[in-house]
Amino acid sequence: MEKGKLFVISGPSGAGKGTICNELIKQSNVALSVSMTTRPPRRGEIEGQSYYFVTEERFVEEIGRDGFLEHASIFGNYYGTPKQAVYEYLEKGRDVILEIDVQGAMQVRRSCPDAIFIFVLPPDLDELAFRMTGRGTESPEQMSRRLEQACVEIARVVDYNYFIVNDKLQDAVESILAIIRAEHSRVTDTIVSRIAAYGMASGCSEN
Repeated sequence: MEKGKLFVISGPSGAGKGTICNELIKQSNVALSVSMTTRPPRRGEIEGQSYYFVTEERFVEEIGRDGFLEHASIFGNYYGTPKQAVYEYLEKGRDVILEIDVQGAMQVRRSCPDAIFIFVLPPDLDELAFRMTGRGTESPEQMSRRLEQACVEIARVVDYNYFIVNDKLQDAVESILAIIRAEHSRVTDTIVSRIAAYGMASGCSEN
Protein backbone atom coordinates (compact mmCIF):
# COMPACT_ATOMS: atom_id res chain seq x y z
CA MET A 1 0.00 0.00 0.00
CA GLU A 2 1.27 3.47 -0.88
CA LYS A 3 1.76 5.66 2.16
CA GLY A 4 -0.25 8.84 2.50
CA LYS A 5 1.27 12.24 1.93
CA LEU A 6 1.65 15.00 4.50
CA PHE A 7 0.47 18.46 3.42
CA VAL A 8 1.41 21.40 5.63
CA ILE A 9 -0.80 24.48 5.25
CA SER A 10 0.31 27.77 6.78
CA GLY A 11 -0.56 31.44 6.48
CA PRO A 12 -1.05 34.50 8.63
CA SER A 13 -3.88 34.67 11.13
CA GLY A 14 -7.01 35.72 9.23
CA ALA A 15 -5.92 34.33 5.87
CA GLY A 16 -8.72 31.76 6.05
CA LYS A 17 -6.65 28.59 6.20
CA GLY A 18 -8.95 27.03 8.82
CA THR A 19 -12.01 27.51 6.63
CA ILE A 20 -10.12 26.12 3.64
CA CYS A 21 -9.09 23.03 5.59
CA ASN A 22 -12.66 22.41 6.71
CA GLU A 23 -13.79 22.48 3.09
CA LEU A 24 -10.97 20.14 2.05
CA ILE A 25 -12.22 17.62 4.60
CA LYS A 26 -15.74 17.85 3.16
CA GLN A 27 -14.63 17.59 -0.47
CA SER A 28 -11.91 14.94 -0.29
CA ASN A 29 -10.63 12.01 1.75
CA VAL A 30 -7.81 13.89 3.45
CA ALA A 31 -7.54 13.74 7.23
CA LEU A 32 -7.07 16.90 9.26
CA SER A 33 -4.64 16.60 12.12
CA VAL A 34 -6.15 18.16 15.24
CA SER A 35 -3.64 20.30 17.11
CA MET A 36 -3.31 20.69 20.86
CA THR A 37 -3.27 24.13 22.49
CA THR A 38 -3.24 25.83 25.86
CA ARG A 39 -5.29 28.83 24.71
CA PRO A 40 -8.98 29.11 25.62
CA PRO A 41 -11.55 28.06 23.00
CA ARG A 42 -12.98 30.76 20.77
CA ARG A 43 -16.68 31.04 20.06
CA GLY A 44 -17.84 28.07 18.00
CA GLU A 45 -14.71 25.95 18.46
CA ILE A 46 -15.27 22.33 19.45
CA GLU A 47 -13.03 20.19 21.65
CA GLY A 48 -11.41 17.40 19.63
CA GLN A 49 -12.41 18.96 16.30
CA SER A 50 -11.02 22.48 16.35
CA TYR A 51 -8.27 21.74 18.89
CA TYR A 52 -7.54 19.66 21.93
CA PHE A 53 -7.69 22.31 24.66
CA VAL A 54 -5.38 21.39 27.52
CA THR A 55 -3.61 22.95 30.48
CA GLU A 56 -0.03 24.14 30.21
CA GLU A 57 1.01 21.36 32.61
CA ARG A 58 -0.48 18.70 30.32
CA PHE A 59 1.17 20.25 27.27
CA VAL A 60 4.60 20.29 28.91
CA GLU A 61 4.14 16.62 29.83
CA GLU A 62 3.55 15.80 26.15
CA ILE A 63 6.71 17.67 25.17
CA GLY A 64 8.64 15.57 27.68
CA ARG A 65 7.25 12.37 26.13
CA ASP A 66 8.28 13.51 22.63
CA GLY A 67 4.61 13.41 21.73
CA PHE A 68 4.62 16.24 19.18
CA LEU A 69 5.60 16.40 15.54
CA GLU A 70 6.08 20.13 16.16
CA HIS A 71 5.21 22.60 18.88
CA ALA A 72 5.59 26.32 19.49
CA SER A 73 4.71 29.15 21.84
CA ILE A 74 2.68 31.86 20.09
CA PHE A 75 1.38 34.99 21.79
CA GLY A 76 1.76 33.36 25.19
CA ASN A 77 0.04 30.07 24.35
CA TYR A 78 1.40 26.66 23.34
CA TYR A 79 0.37 24.90 20.11
CA GLY A 80 1.46 21.45 18.97
CA THR A 81 0.73 18.60 16.54
CA PRO A 82 0.33 15.20 18.25
CA LYS A 83 2.64 12.80 16.42
CA GLN A 84 0.92 9.42 16.77
CA ALA A 85 -2.32 10.19 14.93
CA VAL A 86 -0.47 11.69 11.95
CA TYR A 87 1.79 8.65 11.52
CA GLU A 88 -1.14 6.24 11.82
CA TYR A 89 -3.05 8.00 9.02
CA LEU A 90 0.00 8.05 6.74
CA GLU A 91 0.75 4.36 7.29
CA LYS A 92 -2.83 3.54 6.30
CA GLY A 93 -2.36 5.35 3.00
CA ARG A 94 -4.39 8.42 3.90
CA ASP A 95 -3.24 11.96 3.19
CA VAL A 96 -3.00 14.28 6.18
CA ILE A 97 -3.28 18.06 6.39
CA LEU A 98 -1.50 20.02 9.10
CA GLU A 99 -2.82 23.55 9.60
CA ILE A 100 0.07 25.15 11.47
CA ASP A 101 2.05 28.37 11.69
CA VAL A 102 5.35 29.05 9.95
CA GLN A 103 7.42 28.25 13.01
CA GLY A 104 5.83 24.83 13.33
CA ALA A 105 6.07 24.20 9.59
CA MET A 106 9.83 24.65 9.65
CA GLN A 107 10.06 22.08 12.47
CA VAL A 108 8.05 19.65 10.34
CA ARG A 109 10.36 20.31 7.38
CA ARG A 110 13.32 19.09 9.45
CA SER A 111 11.58 15.94 10.69
CA CYS A 112 9.48 15.17 7.57
CA PRO A 113 11.43 16.35 4.51
CA ASP A 114 8.96 14.64 2.15
CA ALA A 115 6.05 16.79 3.36
CA ILE A 116 4.47 19.26 0.91
CA PHE A 117 4.24 22.86 2.10
CA ILE A 118 1.46 25.24 0.98
CA PHE A 119 1.16 28.90 2.02
CA VAL A 120 -2.21 30.67 2.09
CA LEU A 121 -2.06 34.40 1.27
CA PRO A 122 -4.84 36.96 1.76
CA PRO A 123 -5.76 39.10 -1.26
CA ASP A 124 -4.08 42.08 0.49
CA LEU A 125 -3.33 43.39 3.99
CA ASP A 126 -6.49 45.53 4.12
CA GLU A 127 -8.60 42.41 3.61
CA LEU A 128 -6.55 40.57 6.21
CA ALA A 129 -7.17 43.33 8.78
CA PHE A 130 -10.89 43.28 7.93
CA ARG A 131 -11.09 39.52 8.50
CA MET A 132 -9.28 39.81 11.83
CA THR A 133 -11.61 42.58 12.96
CA GLY A 134 -14.64 40.54 11.94
CA ARG A 135 -13.70 37.74 14.34
CA GLY A 136 -14.08 40.10 17.29
CA THR A 137 -11.63 38.13 19.41
CA GLU A 138 -8.69 40.56 19.60
CA SER A 139 -8.12 43.91 21.26
CA PRO A 140 -6.64 46.77 19.18
CA GLU A 141 -3.22 46.04 20.69
CA GLN A 142 -3.52 42.35 19.81
CA MET A 143 -4.67 43.27 16.29
CA SER A 144 -1.60 45.44 15.81
CA ARG A 145 0.69 42.64 16.98
CA ARG A 146 -0.99 40.13 14.71
CA LEU A 147 -0.71 42.36 11.64
CA GLU A 148 3.00 42.90 12.34
CA GLN A 149 3.43 39.14 12.73
CA ALA A 150 1.47 38.56 9.51
CA CYS A 151 3.99 40.64 7.54
CA VAL A 152 6.85 38.61 9.01
CA GLU A 153 5.10 35.34 8.15
CA ILE A 154 4.20 36.38 4.60
CA ALA A 155 7.89 37.00 3.91
CA ARG A 156 8.48 33.27 4.61
CA VAL A 157 6.40 32.19 1.61
CA VAL A 158 9.72 31.52 -0.17
CA ASP A 159 10.24 28.54 2.17
CA TYR A 160 7.12 26.77 0.82
CA ASN A 161 6.53 24.58 -2.22
CA TYR A 162 3.28 26.28 -3.26
CA PHE A 163 1.20 29.35 -2.50
CA ILE A 164 -2.44 30.17 -3.09
CA VAL A 165 -4.37 33.43 -2.69
CA ASN A 166 -7.58 33.01 -0.70
CA ASP A 167 -9.80 35.53 -2.43
CA LYS A 168 -12.70 33.21 -3.27
CA LEU A 169 -12.99 30.21 -0.95
CA GLN A 170 -13.91 27.54 -3.50
CA ASP A 171 -11.17 28.67 -5.87
CA ALA A 172 -8.65 28.33 -3.05
CA VAL A 173 -9.95 24.86 -2.18
CA GLU A 174 -9.78 23.75 -5.81
CA SER A 175 -6.20 24.98 -6.04
CA ILE A 176 -5.13 22.85 -3.09
CA LEU A 177 -7.03 19.81 -4.38
CA ALA A 178 -5.15 20.24 -7.66
CA ILE A 179 -1.86 20.33 -5.75
CA ILE A 180 -2.79 17.13 -3.92
CA ARG A 181 -3.64 15.37 -7.18
CA ALA A 182 -0.42 16.57 -8.79
CA GLU A 183 1.72 15.37 -5.88
CA HIS A 184 0.25 11.88 -6.24
CA SER A 185 1.34 11.91 -9.90
CA ARG A 186 4.89 13.01 -9.13
CA VAL A 187 7.55 10.71 -10.55
CA THR A 188 9.56 9.25 -7.65
CA ASP A 189 12.19 6.55 -7.29
CA THR A 190 9.46 4.20 -6.04
CA ILE A 191 7.30 4.78 -9.12
CA VAL A 192 10.29 4.34 -11.44
CA SER A 193 11.09 1.02 -9.78
CA ARG A 194 7.50 -0.15 -10.19
CA ILE A 195 7.43 0.82 -13.85
CA ALA A 196 10.73 -0.95 -14.45
CA ALA A 197 9.41 -4.09 -12.75
CA TYR A 198 6.21 -3.91 -14.82
CA GLY A 199 8.21 -3.54 -18.00
CA MET A 200 10.25 -6.63 -17.30
CA ALA A 201 7.20 -8.66 -16.32
CA SER A 202 5.30 -7.70 -19.47
CA GLY A 203 8.21 -8.28 -21.83
CA CYS A 204 8.79 -4.61 -22.59
CA SER A 205 12.33 -3.70 -23.49
CA GLU A 206 14.27 -0.56 -24.25
CA ASN A 207 14.84 0.25 -27.93
